[in-house]
Amino acid sequence: MTMDRARVGRMGERLAAAHLEELGLRIVDRNWRCAGEAVRGELDIVARDGQTLVFCEVKTRRRAHAESAFAAVTPRKQGQLRRLAGAYLATAGGGAEAVRFDLVAVWWPPEGGRARIAHVRGIA
Repeated sequence: MTMDRARVGRMGERLAAAHLEELGLRIVDRNWRCAGEAVRGELDIVARDGQTLVFCEVKTRRRAHAESAFAAVTPRKQGQLRRLAGAYLATAGGGAEAVRFDLVAVWWPPEGGRARIAHVRGIA
């Protein structure tokens, strides 16, 4: 069964959210969009880890490995995430003592089987 890119992305985000919840984080927002003049884009997952507000980028790959997902979060993408987080805090509030940027990579190994997940804290 082949899946289109959007469906694969949604599956990856669901798996990433479940992974974060298993670690004890509380999901606050998913797919938060900003269409302002200064910044446009989407935050995949916003979660709370105690008093820390976590902005989590999710990268999903069909038949690859974690490194390809990590490579997709370039310095330019990190800057966009910081700007989006600023817009989120200004609009949606947050009341967090600290913020953190995480990456969750989800991929299906070439040999098949279940999805794999890698989580890196503090990417930006």
